[in-house]
Amino acid sequence: MNRLHVSALSSVALLLAGTASVHAAECLPTARQAWIRLPPSPAMPMMAGFLRIDNACAQAVEITGADSLAFSEVSLHESRQVDGVNRMRELETLPVAAGKAVEFKPGGLHLMLYKPYAPVKEGDKPVITLKLKDGRSLPVTFEVRKAAP
Repeated sequence: MNRLHVSALSSVALLLAGTASVHAAECLPTARQAWIRLPPSPAMPMMAGFLRIDNACAQAVEITGADSLAFSEVSLHESRQVDGVNRMRELETLPVAAGKAVEFKPGGLHLMLYKPYAPVKEGDKPVITLKLKDGRSLPVTFEVRKAAP
């Protein structure tokens, strides 16, 4: 092989390697079964959101927060039994391992949704955007429901 062929092959190999890493970086987890529990009173300042996040990507992702145009504040929370008492705490980050899923459900992981800007009713579909540690975001459409789907 002459020097020109080796140089061309090297360039192609670098281009393919760069393309593979770009595709890996473009991989986003997916969300499904996203719902918000309808509060018992429209005047309630807090609600909870639930969903399942599937990470089919080759790399782990880390959720660092969330926001929404429908709520003044959105935060990640976890409820746990500690010494027989149900305790809730805010999470700074939530890792989702490669090839794994994380489920937000009543009594466990959930999104706390504070002070909706407008009254929330059954059937509404607000968007909540999950923020990832690498700077990307994942917009998710939730459905307001009385009970889990």
